[in-house]
Amino acid sequence: MEFLINERVVDACGFPAHLTLLDFLRSQGLTGTKEGCAEGECGACAVALVAGHGTGSTLRVVNSCLVFLPMLAGQEVYTVEGLARDGRLSEPQRAIAEHGGSQCGYCTPGFAVSLFAEYHRPGRTGPCNPHAIGGNLCRCTGYRPLRDAALGLGMPPDDDFQRRLRRSAPPVAAFSLPHTEFAFERPANLAACLALLEARPEARLVAGATDLAVEANLRGRRWPLLVSLEAVPELRVFRDAGSEVEIGAGLTLSEIEGRWVDAPPAMHEWFELFASPLIRNRATLGGNLATASPVGDAAPLLLAFDAQVNLAGREGRRRISLNEFFLGYRKTALGPGEVMVSVSVPKPYPEYVAFLKVAKRALDDISTVAAAYAITLDAGGRVAHCRIAYGGVAATPVRVYAAEDALMGLVWGESAVRAAQRAIAANLRPMSDHRGSAEYRLAVAQTLLEKFFHQTRPAEAA
Repeated sequence: MEFLINERVVDACGFPAHLTLLDFLRSQGLTGTKEGCAEGECGACAVALVAGHGTGSTLRVVNSCLVFLPMLAGQEVYTVEGLARDGRLSEPQRAIAEHGGSQCGYCTPGFAVSLFAEYHRPGRTGPCNPHAIGGNLCRCTGYRPLRDAALGLGMPPDDDFQRRLRRSAPPVAAFSLPHTEFAFERPANLAACLALLEARPEARLVAGATDLAVEANLRGRRWPLLVSLEAVPELRVFRDAGSEVEIGAGLTLSEIEGRWVDAPPAMHEWFELFASPLIRNRATLGGNLATASPVGDAAPLLLAFDAQVNLAGREGRRRISLNEFFLGYRKTALGPGEVMVSVSVPKPYPEYVAFLKVAKRALDDISTVAAAYAITLDAGGRVAHCRIAYGGVAATPVRVYAAEDALMGLVWGESAVRAAQRAIAANLRPMSDHRGSAEYRLAVAQTLLEKFFHQTRPAEAA
């Protein structure tokens, strides 16, 4: 198993499939990459992967604690040790130092990697975007010096890195890591993937690993066979047709954001609220749905859009409504050996759509309540179409049908909102946990609908 670290070929044969890239790097003496949380929240373990970008490449920053080592087979990665050349700091490193962006220094390597990737981002004009370091946390320095460092950087010179990025990225190809106890397979197409699942029903699918690697790190979970979906082209489609947009289940959120340029505004707002740039560079839409987490942020918004999921198994393909996909806590309608291929979002889109999230932190945090609303009004201002969906309130993402029914045919005004709020109170049964009580969640669910109304109310009702 070979890949490049800082432009040097590394042979990682003999290491188990569940070992993370972070642990491997540190075992090789590359200790600039730190472990802070082991679940992708702090960014201290950030590294940059070389990924495709048009005819050239770009640097995608990811949490190395959430990448299983075999996923790097044939790929290229840069750590903080690879940024400086000939004893001279790279410009992002120099900017961080000169602006006082480091105190204890533990998080600094991650910031440097994130800022380095932004500095070399193809097509960038103007200063670096401070949001590029949004997945890196600092407990002692404060963010103003780091923001100043980002804003103080100009355009990169035509150096080795720029020349590297003008070349194509290495392909993600089929790969097999046989092992008597923990094996890894990366099939090259859907047929090979389905054949593997039929032959090895105990196999566990993995896409971006942003959820599965947390189980491995914090709960010590191990699987006899991991089947990676990264090289399956059928899961990487993106098709914008007249009747629907089809989004491959294997596309990362960053890739979807880059491809779906004319997505509804609510989708663009949702991308920015979904975890961090580092997570979005690895997390896939299919993975977020198939894990069936009740706090996954994709489900409520896609429920509001009446999305459907396209599934494939050895018996063929089928399509079901996303509303029928979630059967219970961490349970889905995926049958044995089935794979989610894509998600279809029908057109035309609803007239008004919003995704509203309440969490302890607005960004990079699990939702206490995630709400998605979609309505279309007729010529008289009456509700002709309505969807009300929530995440974080029950064992599965839910639609509140009674509230939708309460709104249908009513003039979109305060009295209609009150009717829907009463239906929410009567029918939604939120859970209580450390993020919020059932009473709090119910109050938030009602209040967010009112907020949506004030964002969309007709001018004559304002």
